Amino acid sequence: MLAVGIGTLVTLMAFTAPATTLAATAGGLHAGPVAQTWMFTGTPVGLAALLLIMGSTADARGRRRVFRAGAVLLVLASVLSAAAPDTALFLTGRILQGAGSAAVLAAGLGLIAHTHPAGPHRVRALGWFGAVLGAGIALGPCYAASLTQVWGWRSLYWGLAALAAVAAMLTAAVPESRAGRARTLDLTGALVLGAGIACLVAAFGEGRSGWVRTAVVAPLVAGLALLVLFGGVERRVREPMLDPALWRSPAFLAASAGAFATGLAVVGLFSYLPTELELVLGMTPLAASLLFIVWAGVSAATALFARHLAGRIGAATQVAAGLLLSGAGQAGLYGMRAGGSWGHLVPGLAVAGVGGGVLNAALARLAVSSVAADRSAMGSGANNTARYVGSALGLALTVSVASAAHGPTPAVALAAGANHGFVAAAGICVVGAAVVLRLGRERGVA
Repeated sequence: MLAVGIGTLVTLMAFTAPATTLAATAGGLHAGPVAQTWMFTGTPVGLAALLLIMGSTADARGRRRVFRAGAVLLVLASVLSAAAPDTALFLTGRILQGAGSAAVLAAGLGLIAHTHPAGPHRVRALGWFGAVLGAGIALGPCYAASLTQVWGWRSLYWGLAALAAVAAMLTAAVPESRAGRARTLDLTGALVLGAGIACLVAAFGEGRSGWVRTAVVAPLVAGLALLVLFGGVERRVREPMLDPALWRSPAFLAASAGAFATGLAVVGLFSYLPTELELVLGMTPLAASLLFIVWAGVSAATALFARHLAGRIGAATQVAAGLLLSGAGQAGLYGMRAGGSWGHLVPGLAVAGVGGGVLNAALARLAVSSVAADRSAMGSGANNTARYVGSALGLALTVSVASAAHGPTPAVALAAGANHGFVAAAGICVVGAAVVLRLGRERGVA
């Protein structure tokens, strides 16, 4: 748990680092608007494109081996970003951070499932895992803003490298595990899926500067075509990376739908919130990250207590409840205005934090239980793929909605756009909850 916990913390802190350090990093590297977009989306591209691949590889070749390789790659990628003399090398490091994060997240949940038998021990472990997810999101912006203010933006990547090194070293005490029957790696499926998701996430990232552009339409069409091709490949290979039969499993579909809605409406919105707090309310990066802890900190604490719901509420019902609470909290954020006070945001952030904690605990539980025991890392990879593809799209949509509003000053316009984003995210949460609940009740897994 310690190895997986530290590794997961690093991945979430790397994911959220640009939320409060974008201006400092872009200024230090003399990066233009396009490069700044990729500072946000570089890690999500590598993460979303490789999660499912890493999950299947971990089941086939060893979960500890893949986790350790991911942690080592996180060390190297963070060092590359910290020492990068120009934007191109920095962005390469960010994408490689995503690749390392994919291995850590997919294999980490598989390691927990293997070392903690089904029952109270696993429920407790998954509660801790959900708490770490919330803690990582909470610590990331605050950690990044603090170090950037004192030692500059490069220091935060040196710190991430050190933490990832600790996670890699701790794997020496972790037992190896893999699927009971050796499987042939589906290399064709892996390449097609990875390329398809990378194209989609790249298109979503470029969409912030306008959706009707070749830089958006071309990768979007290519990504959709590759995903269709992936479906055909999986039906024909003898041992598919993602068993097509799973798409007929209500539990698997509920887990995937819940994860996608969480990424789209929750992670996407809150990844951009610190930036909105700075630009609309005039808060410093550190102050914005401290207010952000209200949501993420409550989320981490709630995930620890959510394990007590396991014997009383079905996983799908818990996911739906988490989405509804998140939506209620997001709706409570409505009313942001330029130069206004941050006080009215606290109740909404707290309610959304409770929903996030319930979600993090329940999604991990549903992801592991929706697949066979020997494919636990694949189930984790599939679930996290849905979450982070949703996150990339949600972040792009949040920025697009926030930027589309008009007003007499940029701050007034962004405040109006932020309010529109809160309402849209709340609506997506309600729709996601309805879909998950319907799927969960279809076969009695609610």
